[in-house]
Amino acid sequence: MHIEIGQVEAIFRYPVKSMGGEPLELAQLGWYGLEGDRRLAFRRMDDRSGMPWLTASKLPDLLRFAPLRRDHGAQGDLPTHIRTPDGEELPVFGQDLAKDVGRRYGAPVEMMQLRHGIFDEASISVIALDTVHEIGRLAGRSLEVRRFRPNVVVRSLRSVPFQEDEWVGGVLQFGEGDDAPAIAVTMRDLRCSMVNLDPDTAAPAPEVMKAVVGANQNYAGIYGTVTRRGRVAVGQTILLSAASGKKERG
Repeated sequence: MHIEIGQVEAIFRYPVKSMGGEPLELAQLGWYGLEGDRRLAFRRMDDRSGMPWLTASKLPDLLRFAPLRRDHGAQGDLPTHIRTPDGEELPVFGQDLAKDVGRRYGAPVEMMQLRHGIFDEASISVIALDTVHEIGRLAGRSLEVRRFRPNVVVRSLRSVPFQEDEWVGGVLQFGEGDDAPAIAVTMRDLRCSMVNLDPDTAAPAPEVMKAVVGANQNYAGIYGTVTRRGRVAVGQTILLSAASGKKERG
């Protein structure tokens, strides 16, 4: 049985891992998340581990880089240029951009493109506005939802923070009809220190993660895997099909 839980408040895509995101009114949800999401990342050339990607947890300044799409060179959903914190607009795969990022990081990096994306846990993340507001209340500051880097932001019918935990094991459907896009909710989102970073200035605020830890064991939002492709749009109704034997609390 499907239960209406709210609507899509916002959609974000992050073309380059840990760089600034793009707000979207609609997006195509494919088997590997939103089309164009985290398809690019800087690889730390001196790292031979299975996770060599440079992230804002290692270089907070990455958040201040903004992917851009120039029409004369754009292909699909990928950016063609990056605006640096100094205001320069550099080609995505150019040496100047790699040198700029490498200088800030203190070691050489190179831009990589992966067809299926570069994700930490799963290909799509969701968070409810009430959760963000509660974390902000506990942290004593007004928080921008972009700090949590979600793909989909939910405006819930119930004003209950951390209700996303109840969705684990169920399926979220975006819009009406048997062909509406859907994701299986696979796990809660265990947060890292990136939530402490302001999405515009990269300034740290340790009280944010402290609030998440104290309120919900460091979980905020959920991860999911795509079970049905389609178009996700701001304003769509979101339906929950709960896991077998599990009911959403009223």
